[in-house]
Amino acid sequence: MSQPADLSDSWPRWCKRIDRCLEGLIPGATVSPSLLHEAMRYSSIGAGKRYRAALVYAAGHALCVSEEFLDRPACAVELIHAFSLVHDDLPAMDDDDLRRGKPSCHKAFDEATAILAGDALQALAFEILSEPDWNCLSPTVRLNLLSTLAGASGSSGLAGGQVLDLNLTSQDPALETLAAMHRCKTGALIEAAVLMGGLCATDDSATLTCLKNYAQPLGLAFQVIDDVLDGTVDTETLGKPAGADQERGQPTFLSILGEAPARQYAEELRDQAIDALGGLEQNAALLVGLAQFTITRSH
Repeated sequence: MSQPADLSDSWPRWCKRIDRCLEGLIPGATVSPSLLHEAMRYSSIGAGKRYRAALVYAAGHALCVSEEFLDRPACAVELIHAFSLVHDDLPAMDDDDLRRGKPSCHKAFDEATAILAGDALQALAFEILSEPDWNCLSPTVRLNLLSTLAGASGSSGLAGGQVLDLNLTSQDPALETLAAMHRCKTGALIEAAVLMGGLCATDDSATLTCLKNYAQPLGLAFQVIDDVLDGTVDTETLGKPAGADQERGQPTFLSILGEAPARQYAEELRDQAIDALGGLEQNAALLVGLAQFTITRSH
C-alpha cells in the first residue's frame, strides 16, 4: 500500500487549475444576464477547499491520466457542489447566511437570483462535459462521466439526501439511518468525483469497484468530521455558522455518538477507504493523503 502523499504541492496547483478553468467556462459578469453570471461566479470561483476536485485529480493520477483530461470533470463536480450549497443555504432549506467565509448567495444577491444561479451552475456542469468542441476524451467516456454525475446529483444522490435530511429534523434516528441519508447527500458526489477520475482512464470494472470501495466510506467519514467540526469549532474557522445543526435540531453524528466516538468512527471509515486501495496496482499515494486529510482537517 502507498504511503500518504504530501499534498502541499499538488492541491494548490489543482485549486489554481480549477479557478483558471472556471474563469473561462462561466460567462463574465458583464455578459447578459449580468446579475446571474455575477452570482454564479460569486458562488464558485475562488471558493472552498476543492476537496471533490482534488479527488478527481488524485484518482486520475493513480491511473496515470494527464491533468488536462481531468480539468473539466473536476470543474463539473465543483459546479454541482457549488449549486448544492447555494440551494442548501436558502431559507426554504437550511437558511444559512454565511458560506465559505462570506454572505451566502441569497444574502449577497437575493433569493430568486440564488435559485437561478444554482440552476445555471448545475446545467453548466453537464454542458462542459458534453460540449462538442471538447475533444480530450472519447464520446463514450464523456457519456459515462455525464451518467455518473447525473446519478450523484438526483433523487438517489444529493437531492434525495437533502429531502431525507429535512425529514430527519427534530427526530432521533438510528446511526444507520443517519449514515444512509449522508451516503446520498454528501457521499454520492464524493463517490462520483473519485469514479470520474477513474473513468477518464479506464472502464475496467475491477478498477472502478476498487475506487468505489474507497470512495463510499470516505464520503461518510467526511460527513462525520463535518458534524464534529460544526459542533466544536468557531464560525470564523468554519467559514459558515458554527452550531447551526444543533440550533435547527438536526441529528448529527456528534449528537448521536459524542465527539470522541464520532472521531473514532471516522478513523475506522478512513481505514476502510485506504484498505480498499490495495486492489490498485498504480500509485495511490495522493488518494491515501486525501483520506488522511478527511479526518484531520480543521474546517
